Amino acid sequence: MTERKLQLIATAPMGLEAIVARELKELGYTDMTVENGRVTFTGGPEDICRTNLWLRTSDRVLIKMGEFEATTFDELFEGTKALDWPDWIPNNGEFPVEGRSHKSQLSSVPACQKIVKKAVVEKMKERYGTEWFPEDGARFVIEVIMLNDRALLTLDTTGPGLHKRGYRRLVTEAPLKETMAAAILQLSRWAPHRPLYDPFCGSGTFLVEAAMIGWNIAPGLRRSFNSEHWPLVTEEMWSRAREEAFDAVRDDVPLDIAGSDIDPNAIEVAEAAVKKAGFAKEIKLRNLSVAKAQPQGSYGVIVTNPPYGERLADQKEAEKLIRQLGFSYLMLQNWSLFAISPEKQFEHHFTRNADKKRKLFNGRIECQLYQYLGPLPPRNNQ
Repeated sequence: MTERKLQLIATAPMGLEAIVARELKELGYTDMTVENGRVTFTGGPEDICRTNLWLRTSDRVLIKMGEFEATTFDELFEGTKALDWPDWIPNNGEFPVEGRSHKSQLSSVPACQKIVKKAVVEKMKERYGTEWFPEDGARFVIEVIMLNDRALLTLDTTGPGLHKRGYRRLVTEAPLKETMAAAILQLSRWAPHRPLYDPFCGSGTFLVEAAMIGWNIAPGLRRSFNSEHWPLVTEEMWSRAREEAFDAVRDDVPLDIAGSDIDPNAIEVAEAAVKKAGFAKEIKLRNLSVAKAQPQGSYGVIVTNPPYGERLADQKEAEKLIRQLGFSYLMLQNWSLFAISPEKQFEHHFTRNADKKRKLFNGRIECQLYQYLGPLPPRNNQ
């Protein structure tokens, strides 16, 4: 049997498409197209396993079932029915339909979902010769996206988003998604031979994500995925991909990762996450204010998400914390600092302009990643 080639889509938060593409390239995928919110690449069913396990910054991995123009419900129905749904969905598969519509004549999302569901059922009837489907088996979430009168139909291989790594049970206020934390770490030029510190560590997300990068731990290793129960993505494929990921772990790499927070509850939550992720000995946590935080070592990187007005319910307090962060950074020779914040006056309160800025979205909140670039460690230090 010839290997099945698929069009796969790694979805990306706005502004992180290039980072997701870089991750795919590092995993060995070269045939890809980068668009708004997604990177489309070519692979086989086994690549569904690999990318779900390894992608740190993508939200989910989808199969692109088809794309076509649809300005009427008839066109949407016929275009959907022409696709190979029964190749993927067994006769007992559960297949809910989700939808979005933007700048399209077919603007009613519930109506689009209904038409797509009907078309898939009709296609399944033809293949399975039955009028009724129990939908009590594995889950195959179909999504229809209408954009500029074109329909994109996908199957979601992931299930709960890839940010759900499995180590974070409790969360503190306004947490940063694990995928976003991993992206910021990749932008920060941090590497395992450099110290890393987060003075507003909250639930410890930056620290755990850094440790996972440092030890080359596939972020999806501790969780399950919808496609684990699909006939075309076999148990053997998943076993091989997991084995490859386990073999790639480098837990002999020394790590210098620490964090602090003024909120004792945050430290408790962070300790639980650090322990669950298996880094209780590697990550040091302290209950301290930013003013008392004293990162140790040379050529380190501060990566942080300072509390802001909306989180603190006190704008003045948020400004004061940014000032304290700026003052602490003055004391650190040869360190770099990366802070994500929605505060428009961040640089004013920090008392120094960033070397670089990058627009990112923490959920729906528009933020800037303020980048203060210290020197890289000397070559013999690496």
